[in-house]
Amino acid sequence: MQSKKLFTSVPPVAKNKNEKNENKKMKTKKLLTTLAIASVVLIIGCKKDDTTPTTNPSNPIVIPLQTTAQATVSLAGSSNLAILAGAAISNTGATIITGDLGLSPGSSVGGFPPGILNGTKHINDNIAVQAKLDLTAAYNDAAGRTCTDIVTLSGNIGGLTLTPGLYKSTSSLAVSSGDLTFDAKGNANAVFIIQIASTLTTTSGRKVILSGGALASNIFWQVGSSATFGTTSVFKGTVMVMQSITFNTGATLDGRGLARTGAVTMAGNTIVKQ
Repeated sequence: MQSKKLFTSVPPVAKNKNEKNENKKMKTKKLLTTLAIASVVLIIGCKKDDTTPTTNPSNPIVIPLQTTAQATVSLAGSSNLAILAGAAISNTGATIITGDLGLSPGSSVGGFPPGILNGTKHINDNIAVQAKLDLTAAYNDAAGRTCTDIVTLSGNIGGLTLTPGLYKSTSSLAVSSGDLTFDAKGNANAVFIIQIASTLTTTSGRKVILSGGALASNIFWQVGSSATFGTTSVFKGTVMVMQSITFNTGATLDGRGLARTGAVTMAGNTIVKQ
């Protein structure tokens, strides 16, 4: 009596089909793994790109060097004044002025004390009247300067470095989104003149920085309307405006604030004639 076989062999066709299915599964897994790795790399790359700052604090404008040297602006009788106004002078808080104070043709001066004046007050006297005439001449001199390599500025000049020469704006200028640097390139006699058709403004905490031997006494701002200095901002140079000057709380000036027709308003400031 013959024994029966307890198993049956797998047909070759079925075996081959199973192997193909397994191979297909392996290929699919490898493909999915490759795609997953690629996705991770892509995501990481995107994250790296996202770390790039969306705003650059430095201004990308390149300021060309000027070959025309500007002569200084003669202030004559207004040179001894730290503050000069046409309409009025007012102060609140612990302002300290080092240098003389002048007013003409106005007569209203308030806020001293609590403000401290380390100088002489000239209200419609001969010195104030002459200083106003000399300011007008200095203002017109600065406004009338021209040269073949004059540089045009516009908008926000924070973040720029200006080298000696003549600069012009046909509208307003502001020192915001960065500090402004004047670089004399090692020449302490280098003169900077900035012609501004309209307003000059600094935002809170912004600074004007001197480098390369630059001096505040050699920087001249000719402003077509008014100037406003933001809270705790630090400014340098002689500011000659057609209308008014406003110093917000804690703003400082190394130079002069000279207003032809309007008022000068202060609020706990430090102003040192340079």
